[in-house]
Formats: sequence, structure tokens, C-alpha cells
Amino acid sequence: MIGLFAELDRYTVPARELMQQAGHWIILITFALAFVKSLPFVPLLVPGTAVLLGIGFVVARGGLEIVPIWVAISTGAALGDWVSYWLGLHFAHAVRESRLAARYPEVLPRGEAFFAQWGALSIVLCRFFGPLRATVPFIAGVCNLPFAMFQLANWSSAFLWSAALLTPGVVATLYLSGP
Repeated sequence: MIGLFAELDRYTVPARELMQQAGHWIILITFALAFVKSLPFVPLLVPGTAVLLGIGFVVARGGLEIVPIWVAISTGAALGDWVSYWLGLHFAHAVRESRLAARYPEVLPRGEAFFAQWGALSIVLCRFFGPLRATVPFIAGVCNLPFAMFQLANWSSAFLWSAALLTPGVVATLYLSGP
């Protein structure tokens, strides 16, 4: 166990020192990362999940407060999805009239049927599946999923998702540190 902890420290100590030097900026940084990661197509360019998972290890190992970081990640993810949903609502006409929609006419009706069948649960479940996480809120807007239903699922799943990202680092650190 000690050898594994030494190996973990090799990575977490510099990150922890950087996070401690950043002070309260780390809250803004984690918020921004989760926000950007929730926008359509951006996650293809930003490897945010690995970074957010790593933050769980660094926070737990460094004795940093986890609740403000958890709230920042959750809020960033929920607001990013809200923006994606709004973009879907705002640009639904352009999506429906696009060459892509004309080329694949079955996609939008299938999306609407998916939301009709699964409703808010679709938002919750898709948050936990990488490629779908950032596109489903946009499609929910295009398909005009009811706003209140979307927001309830959006905010609750954002807090669950961020907890799921941070928990492995916290649990591993507690387990590795032993009694």
C-alpha cells in the first residue's frame, strides 16, 4: 500500500500544490471546465472527464475542501447543459432545415420519440455517457422537451454526476491511507 501511495503522491503532490496556490481560483477553474465540457461538441476537444476525476484524488489527498469544488463542478455542468438546451430551442428551425436533417430524416423523429418515452430520465441517464452528455441537452431543446422537466433532470443529474466523478478519488485515498 505504501508503494502505491508513493506512486500516487508523485502525481498528486504537484497538482495539490498547484491547486493550493490557485486558492479560490480553483473553484472558478473547475466550474469553467465542467461548463465548457457540457457544451455541444466541445468535449471532443477538451479532455475534461479525466481532469475532473483526477481532481477527486488531489482534493482528497491534499485535504482540500471537497464541497465547494463539488458545487462548482455541478453548477458548471448544469449551466452548460442549460445553454446547450437553449441553443437547441433557439436553433431548432435551422437544425430541422439543415442538409444533415434532410439526409437523415429519421433522426429527429427518433429523438422526439426517445424524449417522449424517457422524458427527464433521458437527461439523467445520458449525463453519465460521454458522447451523449453534451449533445442530449441540445437535442432536448431541438425536440422541445418541457423546460421544467429538463431543468429538474439537469440540476439533479449534474450533482449526481459530479459526485460520481469525485468519489473514486476520495474513496481510493481513504482506502489507501488505511486505518
